[in-house]
Amino acid sequence: MLSRVVGFVREIYIAWAFGATPTTDAYLAGFTIPDWVNYLVAGGTASITFVSIYTRFLAEKREEDARKTFSAIITIMTAVLTVGIILAEIFAPQLNHLMFSKFTPEQFALCVHLTRILLPAQLFFYVGGVVSAVLLSRRMFLLPAIGPVIYNGGIILGGLIFSHRLGIASLAYGAVAGAFVGIFLINAIGAARTGVGYRISFDFRNAAFREWVKLSIPLMLGVSLVTADDWILRYFASGSAGDITRLNYAKRLFQVPIAVLGQAASQASLPFFARLFGEKKFSEFAETVNASIYRMVAAALLASSFMAVAALPLIDLVYRRGHLHFADSQTTAVYFFWFSLSLAFWAAQGLYARAFYAAGNTLTPMIASSVITLASLPMYSALYRNFSAVGLVAASDLGIAANCLAIAFLLHRRNLVPLGGLEWKEIGKALVISVLAGALSWEVARLVQMQGSRVADMKALALMVVTWAGAVAGALWLTKSTLLADLRRR
Repeated sequence: MLSRVVGFVREIYIAWAFGATPTTDAYLAGFTIPDWVNYLVAGGTASITFVSIYTRFLAEKREEDARKTFSAIITIMTAVLTVGIILAEIFAPQLNHLMFSKFTPEQFALCVHLTRILLPAQLFFYVGGVVSAVLLSRRMFLLPAIGPVIYNGGIILGGLIFSHRLGIASLAYGAVAGAFVGIFLINAIGAARTGVGYRISFDFRNAAFREWVKLSIPLMLGVSLVTADDWILRYFASGSAGDITRLNYAKRLFQVPIAVLGQAASQASLPFFARLFGEKKFSEFAETVNASIYRMVAAALLASSFMAVAALPLIDLVYRRGHLHFADSQTTAVYFFWFSLSLAFWAAQGLYARAFYAAGNTLTPMIASSVITLASLPMYSALYRNFSAVGLVAASDLGIAANCLAIAFLLHRRNLVPLGGLEWKEIGKALVISVLAGALSWEVARLVQMQGSRVADMKALALMVVTWAGAVAGALWLTKSTLLADLRRR
C-alpha cells in the first residue's frame, strides 16, 4: 500500500513539474520497450513460478537443492537478459517505431533516448525479483514491499535534483537508481542475512531449473492483458497529445486500491496457496482461494462505487497544480470513472491466476490470457475509433473482465476452485449496496458546483464520503451482511 501511495506521489510530482504534454507522453512511452524486454525474457516468472518451487524445497527441508536452483536461475537468466538488453539498446529506434510512429520527430527522439536510459534497470528488476521470491517463500514480506517505495522515491528524487539540468530524462535516471537500490540491493541484503547462498552456476542440467523453465515458458511467450493493457493504451493514444499521460494519471490513481485489494493480497497469498496444494490439502486450498476471492470482490465493489462518483474532486485535488490544469482534470476524471468500474475484476484476477500457479500450472492461464488479449485488440481499435480515449478505457474494462471470468471458469472446470464455493449471496449484497450508495452520493454531491475551486473539491468530496459511508454502513446492517466480520477474521 505504501509503495502505491509513494507511486501516487510520483505521479503528482510529474503532473506538477511537467503537466500532460507531448514530452510526458514520450517519457511514459520510453518505458514500453524496457517492459517488453523484461516480460519476454523474464516474463514476471521470477516472483511467480520460483515461489512454488522454492516453497516446496523448504517444506521438504531441501535447503541445498533450493540454493543450487536459485544460483542457476540467477546466473543463466541474467546472461540471457543482458543479451536482450544489448540488442534492445541497438535496435531501440526500430522497436519504438512499431509502437509510436504517430509521434512527432522530437517526441520520437526523446522516447528513444529515454528507452536507452531505462533498459539497464531491467537487470535489477529481474535479479531483485528472484531474490524477493526467496524472501516471500520464507514468508518475509517487509523487504520486498519496501523495494517499490525506494524505486518510486528514486524517480521523484531524480526529478527534484536534476530536472533543471536534464529535463524529464532526470526521472529516467532516478528510475534506474531506484531499481538498483530498492528492487535489487535491499532484497539482496535481506536474502544474504537469511543465509541464502549464491554461487555462479551455469548448471543447465539442474532438474529444478528445468522444471522452472518448463513452468516459465508459458509466462514468457504468453501475453496477459494485465501487462499488455498499458502498452495497448499507449499505442492507440500516441496520436493525440497528452492522452497517454492523462490515461496514465487516471490508471495510476486507480491502481492504489488495486494494490491493496488485489496485488498485495495476491502476492501474499501465493506461498500459502502453494503450501496447501503441495501438502495435497485440495479441499482447504479451494476453500482458501474462494474465501479470498469473496472478500476481495465484495470490498472492491463497495470501493469502486465511491471512486466512480468521486472521480472529479479526487483527480482535481490530487493532480491539478503546476503545469496540469482543470481541463486536464476533467478529462482525466472521465477516464478514472470508467476504470473504477472494473476494480473487482482487477482484484480477483490476480488471486485466480495465483491459484493456478500454486497448482504448478502456468500454461492454461497464459493460453487463456493470450487468446483474450489478441481477441481484445479489434475491440480496442473499434471503441477508440468511435469514442476516442474513453473507448480505450471501456475496452480495458471489458478485456480484464473477460480475462478474470475465463480463469475462474477454467479453475472450476478443472475441479480446483469450484465457483459454487463462493459466497454469492454476500457478493450480491455488496453489488446492490455499492450501486445504491454510489447513486445517493452522486445526487448529494450535485449540490456543489465543480468549477475548478479547491474549496468546492473538498466540499464535494466531504459530502460524498459522509453520504457513501453512511449508506454503506446502514445497508450492511439492514441486510445483515457478514462482510465486515469476514474481513476482520484472521
